[in-house]
Amino acid sequence: MEAESAEHQRTHNRSSSASFSPASTRCIMIAELRWNIFDLVGPPDTPVTRTVGDLSGTGWVFFDFPRTRKTLLALALTCKLFSEPALNLLWRHLGGIEPLIRCLPQSLWKQNRGRLEFQRAMTLDDWSIFCKYNHRVRSLLNQCHRQYSRDMNYNAEIWRALSCPPFSLPLLPNLTSLTWIEASDETLQYIQLFVTPKLTMLNISAAYLVPFTFGPSEQSIFLSIAKSCPSISHFDFGRNADDYTESVGDTLQLWSQLTSVRTGTLSEAAILHLSNLPSLRILKFTLPSILISADTQKLLQRPVFCALQELNISSRNMVFLDAFLKELTITPKVVAFTIKDGVGSVRALPDMISRLSNACAYNSMQQVQLNITGQPADHEASIEAASFQPLFAFRNLRKFSLAVDVHCVVRMDDAALLKMAKAWPLLENLSITGYSHSSHRVTPHTFVLLLRHCPRLVSVAIPVNWSMIDMHAIPRDVPYQGFSHNALSHLAFEGSKIENPISIAAFISAIAPNVKSIQGDSDDEDSFEDDVFSEHYPAWRMVQDLIPALPIIREQGMRIMLNRSLQGSYSHHGVAQRGGRQ
Repeated sequence: MEAESAEHQRTHNRSSSASFSPASTRCIMIAELRWNIFDLVGPPDTPVTRTVGDLSGTGWVFFDFPRTRKTLLALALTCKLFSEPALNLLWRHLGGIEPLIRCLPQSLWKQNRGRLEFQRAMTLDDWSIFCKYNHRVRSLLNQCHRQYSRDMNYNAEIWRALSCPPFSLPLLPNLTSLTWIEASDETLQYIQLFVTPKLTMLNISAAYLVPFTFGPSEQSIFLSIAKSCPSISHFDFGRNADDYTESVGDTLQLWSQLTSVRTGTLSEAAILHLSNLPSLRILKFTLPSILISADTQKLLQRPVFCALQELNISSRNMVFLDAFLKELTITPKVVAFTIKDGVGSVRALPDMISRLSNACAYNSMQQVQLNITGQPADHEASIEAASFQPLFAFRNLRKFSLAVDVHCVVRMDDAALLKMAKAWPLLENLSITGYSHSSHRVTPHTFVLLLRHCPRLVSVAIPVNWSMIDMHAIPRDVPYQGFSHNALSHLAFEGSKIENPISIAAFISAIAPNVKSIQGDSDDEDSFEDDVFSEHYPAWRMVQDLIPALPIIREQGMRIMLNRSLQGSYSHHGVAQRGGRQ
């Protein structure tokens, strides 16, 4: 009985202790809740910090949060309960394999002139330490060549050592995102050490300066990746990809869950495969330098690209693009077309715009971007404002951008701009750039009408003739009865000559007081060669500097006038009172 009584007392004490423990302590014992709390401290699931290299605007980045790392390390050292989730978050994203190597005994490796080198063969004990961390990594960004990297470069001996682990590959078994930057013939082969069945995001950037050939060996590697990683949803093969990505098309055809593809030239077979994927939302590629065949055009008549929201196409000329769009019916939100050989493209632009308006659903379209490069020096080449008429059916358009070489005139005038403003009331970004010496510019009055009709505009880049304001002094009255467009923050007036920056600044600051920047084609003052804007950059710089100051000066003036008015009122009231007493 005494033993039973003692056991009962111990049980009672434990239950009492648990029932009176703080609620926060009981909550932290729940693994899922503990992970959610630590996840708020750790980096996001997709790294979003430092962009690396020129990856065609994809925004691939790597984990670089010094304060976050210190916090997670402190949590990992606090207690056993915190150790696992904190370490998992700490190792979730890696900007290279160097951190894993540095966790191994220092007798194994050394740093020699900025390179990590192994001093001996890896032992089972070394691999045991490696395995304490490798399963925690979910995202890896590896930069293959030091001239493009802030990280260490590794000699071939390290890669060879890592290629022979005492366990089955891959080295990082739970990897879901892999970015391989500046790959060359030598380094591409090692990507196979990291491909896993769980991989969903794969980004390969070919080396820019280091020779890269896409031969049978490279084709074999890509096919091996495709078979080892059946769940790829995001694929990016950037930089210099146009030289060899027709071979990548065979790889793409082995993936059926793709939601985002950014690559170079694709074969017709690869295009047809992608067109039938129900999950594909983003597609960026280059059309082959031959006309799409009639058979492919017929197949594109069917419902295709059903989930597509962004379509970005580069083409050697307008003819190839026009043939691709001929039978297409799609519902994207964003389209961006780049024509690399401008010969004849300007004259073919109206037909292509008409084709685009027929191919895309009116209600879904939000952004249209057109870019024509390689235009020969033909000063008679011009784009008429009427060419844009078919696009006015896109009533929900948020962004319109047309960029052509300096050898082409865009005949923009007041009537054309006013039609755009009325057709696109939701517009947030408008950019039309062409031949900078063109006399075809809109007046400041129509520029203000644009702002009236498009209250959401944030950025505007159009040719404006400022002479009517430039030649006059600042008026005493606020222009346009005090109308003010508060959303506008960025302006670009390509090739606009001004002599009186104070008058221009007074006008713009009254109409758009929140403008933060005014510039030409480039942020770099030295890049304006043979451009009128380069001559007058200092004047526009003065306009930019004055705009934030002028509203403050106006407010001070109003307060001065108000104070004087009030003082005069008090003075008159006092005189009247004294007169009454007499």
